[in-house]
Amino acid sequence: MTTDERDILELLKDELNFIEKGGYGRSVRTPWQNKSTFQDSLSCINYGYPYRAHPCNECHLLQFVSPEHRTEEVPCHFIPLNTDGETIEELEMQDNQAKLEREVSQWLRGKIKQIEEERTGHATV
Repeated sequence: MTTDERDILELLKDELNFIEKGGYGRSVRTPWQNKSTFQDSLSCINYGYPYRAHPCNECHLLQFVSPEHRTEEVPCHFIPLNTDGETIEELEMQDNQAKLEREVSQWLRGKIKQIEEERTGHATV
């Protein structure tokens, strides 16, 4: 039941751009505080709200979450990012920001390519 009016392709491209520009780096004001992938970027339907104004089931990212994880507190953190099925949730527990950003970036590139090919009707092998 997505009610997010944003274009998913643009949303994914913006997220990739955000990561590539260091958007998840530590804040100068709060260096002790980790940033949360997707939640601390404009990709999140609730970004900028001090509370959740919109339920996660209104977000485009939910389509990438397996049904058994769609009711998690932060469902987008359960998107399988690679062939090993690693998720943001798992990678955050490893405390390896470089690996997390690399895996999310690769996942984003793959989804962007897939959506572009679907829209143009030209799948490449």
